[in-house]
Amino acid sequence: MEKKISVVIPTYKRLKLLFNCLNALRNQTISASDFEVIVVSDGPDEDTESALRNYSTQVNFDLHYRFTKTKKGPAAARNIGWLSANAKLIAFTDDDCLPQKEWLAEFLSRYRTQHLVAYTGRTIVPISDRPTDFALNTSRLQDADFITANCACSKSALIAAGGFDEDFNMAWREDSDLEFKLLLLGVPIFHNDDAIVVHPVRNAHWGVSLKEQKKGVFDVLLYKKHPQLYRQKIQPQPIWFYYAIVALLGLSVITALFGLRTSSKVLASACLLLLAFFAVKRLQNTSKSAKHVSEMIVTSLLIPFVSIYWRIYGSIKYRKLLF
Repeated sequence: MEKKISVVIPTYKRLKLLFNCLNALRNQTISASDFEVIVVSDGPDEDTESALRNYSTQVNFDLHYRFTKTKKGPAAARNIGWLSANAKLIAFTDDDCLPQKEWLAEFLSRYRTQHLVAYTGRTIVPISDRPTDFALNTSRLQDADFITANCACSKSALIAAGGFDEDFNMAWREDSDLEFKLLLLGVPIFHNDDAIVVHPVRNAHWGVSLKEQKKGVFDVLLYKKHPQLYRQKIQPQPIWFYYAIVALLGLSVITALFGLRTSSKVLASACLLLLAFFAVKRLQNTSKSAKHVSEMIVTSLLIPFVSIYWRIYGSIKYRKLLF
């Protein structure tokens, strides 16, 4: 029997988070017979498959498990999910999210079997008054226009857009790419503040911000595909601050090699001054614990250089220069 709405959740070896999400879906106000949940593992995962097999006997909604043959990223996992969905309206969330009781009901209340349509809800990221830098960055999801943690699309719209671009093989910018494709197709995207998903902040390891810089590769890919929309909605201006830091250090080294010691010291001092400003800015509204302060100092010294490295890497890989 055709469902009214299908829910697609990508995951990979995060059972505790996944079950928190599934338990939240058990509390939906719509009838359990009206929706299905499709969990797609980004790569084979026998533990998750076995756990879901047992879990499916405890719930009254239809629960399906799919997986990609190799690890390809959440975009590929979502494509497997929505292509196998039974409903004409597909809702997306992530395994670390908690859909609220009215989430699916709110999407369905706006849906009138439109051929091409998409929706985005409200995402809440609870953080403390003095969050970590990682938590503060995660909280910016609350202001995003369109994220796969909380959206829904008609299956026809997904087909017209070609689904998610699997070249985005990390959890970054694949949702913006889908949004931009929908906009270019003229597919209306409606915002519903009452379709709520809570996105708790996960525990992050020390120095996580350095690893996050790799995502800049996919900024380049998004810019290559949608240069105007990228500048309009993502990054209006180049990251001049980072480039200034890298340039000052480079010039300091060059002048030192030519024996211009005074000039080299002035340039190095200017570089350090900007790095200190960067660290202070990141600490301004965040935790002042010794661990976090030390993390901000060390990572602030490295982030501009790591970020530019990945931008250059992406520019070479995708043959598109992004400043």
